[in-house]
Amino acid sequence: MTQLVGDTRPLLNIMQKLRDPETGCPWDKAQDFQTIVPFTIEEAYEVADTIERMALDELPDELGDLLFQVVFYCQLGKEQGLFDFDTVVNRICDKLTRRHPHVFEGLAATSTAEIKHNWEQLKADERSQRALNSVLDDIPLALPALSRSIKIQKRVARVGFDWAELDPVVAKIHEEIDEVLYEVKQDTVDADKVKDEMGDLLFAVVNLARHLGVEPEQALRQANQKFERRFRGVEAYAQADGRLMTEHTLTELDGYWDKVKQDEANK
Repeated sequence: MTQLVGDTRPLLNIMQKLRDPETGCPWDKAQDFQTIVPFTIEEAYEVADTIERMALDELPDELGDLLFQVVFYCQLGKEQGLFDFDTVVNRICDKLTRRHPHVFEGLAATSTAEIKHNWEQLKADERSQRALNSVLDDIPLALPALSRSIKIQKRVARVGFDWAELDPVVAKIHEEIDEVLYEVKQDTVDADKVKDEMGDLLFAVVNLARHLGVEPEQALRQANQKFERRFRGVEAYAQADGRLMTEHTLTELDGYWDKVKQDEANK
């Protein structure tokens, strides 16, 4: 058994008191595994946002919030006789040790590529031991769509279902764009078909991101932040002109947008 660092105990004790049937917090006592999930996802995104903003002074607080989610699940598991915090720590310690034989068993690994190959082989062996029928079986349905699509693509690529060159990846995007436009130009537009083709287009774009080594979820978050920053600049220019946004023409607003971009370039 792995020996836990003593400093974890105060947090575990706090969690236990929050869930005390008689003296605990009413909100904490009312939670279960399902109700905590949205908070876990939110806290994970807040950690990612803090790192992307390089607000590293805030990171310990955000990591603490995320750790609290783990502790909450462990308390729920302990109450139901399923597992506890020690179980979680021991499981991850065992997994990391098992998946790093080049570190803990003295096996030679000559390159990062070889280490990655061995890691994937060990994961595949673990999946086979769990009687999974497909390389896709244990990809969580609750993952954000962009993250899940790239995970699907990585899994199938490991068994050879992938393009080796970039050209067909790009060609597939153009093909999907044509299919979207075909549907929207019909005399009677079928919304379900449009949605289906848009999904194929997004999946193809994610595939391009994967081939370029870009994390699509992160790239889209950064694009959202950039658009928001620039649009706020457009609003500032419109306000300085003394008119409401709705009182400007699109051409005028586009001109403000170009000014904002130029302002950024000059910084």
